[in-house]
Parts: sequence; C-alpha cells; structure tokens
Amino acid sequence: MERRAFRKNTSMIPFGLFLNNIASKMKFRLITERSGFIVALFLVSGLYALNAQPVKFAQRKADGLYKSGETIEFYAFFDKSYRDSVNIVVLKNNNAELLSRAFVPETDSMLIYSGTFDMPCSVMLLARYKGGFGGIGSFVDPELIRPGMDPPSDFDRYWKSQKKALQKMDWNVTSVKVTGANVPSGYLCDNVEINCPGPKPARGYYARPEGAAPGSLPAVLLVHAAGVKGSWCRSEVANAMRYASRGAICFDLNAHGMLNSQPDDYYDQLEKGELKGYWNQGVGKRNDFYFRGMYLRLLRGIEFLALQPEWDGKRLIVIGESQGGGQALAAAGLDKRVSHVVALVPAMCDWYGSASDRRGGWPQPVESSKENKDDLKSSIPYFDAANLLKNSKAEIFVEIGFIDVTCPPASVYAAINMSKGRKTIMGVPYRAHHQPAAGTDLDRAWQEVYYKPREEFISNFLK
Repeated sequence: MERRAFRKNTSMIPFGLFLNNIASKMKFRLITERSGFIVALFLVSGLYALNAQPVKFAQRKADGLYKSGETIEFYAFFDKSYRDSVNIVVLKNNNAELLSRAFVPETDSMLIYSGTFDMPCSVMLLARYKGGFGGIGSFVDPELIRPGMDPPSDFDRYWKSQKKALQKMDWNVTSVKVTGANVPSGYLCDNVEINCPGPKPARGYYARPEGAAPGSLPAVLLVHAAGVKGSWCRSEVANAMRYASRGAICFDLNAHGMLNSQPDDYYDQLEKGELKGYWNQGVGKRNDFYFRGMYLRLLRGIEFLALQPEWDGKRLIVIGESQGGGQALAAAGLDKRVSHVVALVPAMCDWYGSASDRRGGWPQPVESSKENKDDLKSSIPYFDAANLLKNSKAEIFVEIGFIDVTCPPASVYAAINMSKGRKTIMGVPYRAHHQPAAGTDLDRAWQEVYYKPREEFISNFLK
C-alpha cells in the first residue's frame, strides 16, 4: 500500500537548523547486527538532509531504512531566491512511477511525498531543477530482498568445469619491469600479461615491497568500472603502488585485457570497434557472453596473486566500484581464497530483478537486450553476482546509492543478501551512482560518514 502527498509545509523549522543538528551528531554511529548484517545507522534527530544546492531534500529517518508499514515522507526545501521550476519523480524499485510532477515553489518547504509499503522495496525521489540534479532515497526491509530468479540447476557444475579448464591451462606470464618516479626505491612494479582463455589475456600492473619475507603480506586485487578509455577503466602504476606502499602485494587488473599505458588513440579505437557495447556481446549464449571472459581473467588474477611467495595465504581482498564492484562480488563467489571485498555501487547484480517487478543491475541485459528473453535464461544467470554470492563467506563492505539509477539499490541488496559472510552495508540516502560532487556539503558529509569507514575497513584488513 502506498499513498502520496504533495503540499506546502508551513510548520517546518529552518533548513539551516537541520544542517547544524546533523553536523553536531554526525560523529555518533551505532553498529547493529541483524540476521548476519552489519548495518550502519547514523543517529540524527528530525529530518535528514544535506545539500548545498538551492533545492534540498529531506526524510524522517537518517539512514533511509524503514520497516514494513512505516511511513516514508520526502520533503523539499528551497532557497528564498529560488522560484524556477522543479521536476519531481518518485520511483519504487527504479521501475514503478509513484509520482511525477513539475511545479514552481511558492514557499520555502514542501511535503513532496508520503507513503507506506507492506513489502521490501526501494523508494527514491529524483529531481531536476535549474542548475542541478538532486534527490533522496529510502528502503523498506532491505534484508528481505531476494533475487528475482533462482540460479540454474547446473550452476555449480558449470563453474566447476570452467575453473577446472582454467587450472589445466599452462601458465604463460610475461612481465616488464616498470621504472621511474612512480616506483620509488624499496618497491617493485611490473607490467604483467597472463594467458587466459578469455579470449583476452589478463593484463595489469603488479606492485609489491622489495625484499618482503615469504608468506608475510596480504594481497589486493583491484578491478575497474565500466568503459574503455577513461582513467577509471585502465590499470595504472599509481593504483598498484598505492597498496604496495601500505605493505601489500597488489595487482591492478584492467577491465578488458587491454594493453597498458597505450596512447589515447588505442583506447579510442577499442571503444569504437572491438569493445563497442561489449556488455551485450554474446548475451544469448553462455560461453560467448562477454562477462565469461571478464570473470575468467578475474580468476586468473586471483591465482596469480595466490602464487606469489610473499602472500600470507590468508588475506586477499578485491576492491572495485560499479562494474568493478560487480567483479569484486563475483570474485568472492567464485574463489574461496577471497577473504574480503569492497564493492561500491556494484553492477551485475540481480539481472532478473524484473521477474519481481524491480529493475535489474547494470547493464540490465534482460531489459535492454534484443535477444529472446527466454534464450537469456540459458546464459546470463551464470554470471549474475546474486547467484555467485551464494557460495561466498567473504567479509564484504558494500556501499549502496539509494538514488542510483544505474545500479539500483534493490539489485545490490538482492545479491548481498545471498552471501553467508559478515557484511558491512552502507546505504547512502543521497548518493546517485557517482559520489557527491567534490567540495559540496554532501561530499563533506559523505567523506566523514561513508568514506572514512571504508578506509578503516581496508586499513584493518592490511594490518
């Protein structure tokens, strides 16, 4: 059941007081464990809102988490000088439109939406206005969300055969030593290529402290977000060195088996040609689906780290955002040696969410593919993180954007709920797919409340 509201609100306290109230209490944090979950709850009295824009949004509960039957209320605040139009949409599960309206504010605050729900779901308010975009989101009973479809009956058998074939493949590793200012004295870094039946090899930069004793260091595998030519897609020396300098062996695996450190034209050509729309390549056939090759390179990267004499044999973390977050979750399900995961707004989750009236995770192959939908059932479920995680006991840190329209929050919860390991779940009510713009009030709040715990998680792993 849901009900909607859209009315002026004249009884609300000035927005600045909310910011002051939040700022004074932001440091207080309560961690509760519920059904195996570690859920971060931030204790803030009254409405929750942080934004430096002329249009700001708020809700009653600081963490955006609600129980079935509890009332969700979204409010908007406007600078006195702002009298331009505002376009509002409220969505359930990134899919069903609950409210859509354009208006010009006449007061400095309004109740935009009010509703109650008797089943697990996400509810997000998205707004466009002159000079910007904003929103706020919530979730009802997230721990009860389950994937839209069960894994295929031969799911485990399929991946056992894939890993067996990978293990039988002879190792052929080539490496070129990297020198220069990016590799300071006391460290080593190599440009590495590992053969893989992907069909592309696994390529990346491998860095470590020089002279480390055998069995003394943790291992870090870095995986990358979607795209081809952006800096976020490529393996870079600085990425690998960041963790080597903190006392780990680190392999920064690029997303597509691309050559490292090539001229921009190389990546431009890949994006326009071979890797154009790569996420839908072979989508209707299990062994041709693009993500099969990506996951095999992922497994090759894990094996490469595990073979290094410096690895302590216990600590192996995979870190990634978006597509990289999906790879990190997949790694946890595919290889038991993965002990820890950091997955930020992860993709590749709950691709069959549409079977439960939810939008699936990026790249939404069920929603976007031109293939016969029934044919997809014989391919994409084998690469869905929601299915892979059922075999995982890794400790997971995950950040979820409650207004993320690329990697819907329900898709992430559906996947994370399958894992049997300890979970630290950070739902961010005001985060879209990208983190808040640098220098804004939202960014400062995000840095304090969400980024710092992530760094603490990684630091504790590295100890």
